[in-house]
Amino acid sequence: MMFPQSRHSASSQQLKFTTSDSCDRIKDEFQFLQAQYHSLKLECDKLASEKSEMQRHYIMYYEMSYGLNIEMHKQAEIVKRLNGICAQVLPYLSQEHQQQVLAAIERAKQVTPPEMNSIIRQQLQAHQLSQLQGLALPMTPLPLGLSQPTLPAVTTSSGLFSLSSLLASQALLAKEEKASRDGVDSHREEDGDKSD
Repeated sequence: MMFPQSRHSASSQQLKFTTSDSCDRIKDEFQFLQAQYHSLKLECDKLASEKSEMQRHYIMYYEMSYGLNIEMHKQAEIVKRLNGICAQVLPYLSQEHQQQVLAAIERAKQVTPPEMNSIIRQQLQAHQLSQLQGLALPMTPLPLGLSQPTLPAVTTSSGLFSLSSLLASQALLAKEEKASRDGVDSHREEDGDKSD
């Protein structure tokens, strides 16, 4: 009779041992799954922020594209009207002047890529200079004979390219301006802390 009792106590100890092991295994698996869930959640949050950033860029590029499209159509209409005016005025000129005007019109139509790059570079530099002068708080007077730099007039041949480059540089300048303002604000706060 004693034999079945000892067998029963051994099996209950074995059952307790396996239950404890099972609980530990379940706990380990749960912790592993929880860690995996946490890393996946972080990755999902990162992807969501990247998605919103991409959407913001998409909207910005869409607006730029729309603006460029309008500018292109506007410049094409201006060119068409100016050509019409030239065609109407040309017959009233003397033969010699007609030849000169026709040659000048042909030269104006032939803009080379290096010329385009030079025009765009000049307009960008003038735009950046005007932006920087707008940011400077103490305005120093200019020497006699010099005037404030302004943006050059956009010609029909360079309108589309200059507009796109100006829009891109404007976005870059806005970021730089914000960064410099943030730096000045943090510097002022530090100075305020030191004076206290």
